[in-house]
Amino acid sequence: MNTRINKYVEFRDLGLIDYQQAWDYQEGLFADIIATKIQNRDKAPDEQTLTPNYLLFCQHPHVYTLGKSGKPEHLLLDTEGLDQKQARYYKINRGGDITYHGPGQLVGYPILDLDNFFTDIHRYMRMLEEGIILTLADYGLDAGRIEGLTGVWLDHVEQRNPRKVCAMGVKSSRWVTMHGFALNVNTDLTYFGHIVPCGIQDKAVTSIESELGHAVVMKEVAHILKNHLAVLFEMDLAETSTQSIDQ
Repeated sequence: MNTRINKYVEFRDLGLIDYQQAWDYQEGLFADIIATKIQNRDKAPDEQTLTPNYLLFCQHPHVYTLGKSGKPEHLLLDTEGLDQKQARYYKINRGGDITYHGPGQLVGYPILDLDNFFTDIHRYMRMLEEGIILTLADYGLDAGRIEGLTGVWLDHVEQRNPRKVCAMGVKSSRWVTMHGFALNVNTDLTYFGHIVPCGIQDKAVTSIESELGHAVVMKEVAHILKNHLAVLFEMDLAETSTQSIDQ
């Protein structure tokens, strides 16, 4: 374990980026952090290299992703249907079932060494949810959790018509995280009609735009959410310019 703590987090806005490209980019950062941690095991504490942390925000072209515990039949489109919807499909290594990503959805990928923060995956998931909940509260929306279900929901108390506004799925190894959350901001919700979202058949999906009745500015939502996460995790968040990825 790295006994030297680094709460510096580099924020990168990747813009609209192909899912596979972003996934490969995550994997590279994730692997580099783990490699550093392995190398640190053979070093004295004062000689260990600080492990970096990253917070990536982006949007994706239309894509469906299936987690390790998901069921392929929860995708209701065949190859021809995917082509008609101009959507891609990937089986990936996060937890959870199937979900949709697309334009108008704010996707967040925290690539964090939790040894720099706290080593508790349950707490990590709840704090990501809390960042979303606080962001939605800033827009006057009362969101929260539903016991036994991940993500963030509207009508989470009485549950007369519960609606998921943010899906979550993460992977971790040696306390390093990847994947993350997908917050529906101005998302085309019709794309969720072609899957059983997150394997849940009896609950709807919504967006900030749908709940408020008007479009909201993506950059504004991202700025608010980024700041809430920085406070919750006590991050020393670096305000960096938009990054490009050359593969």
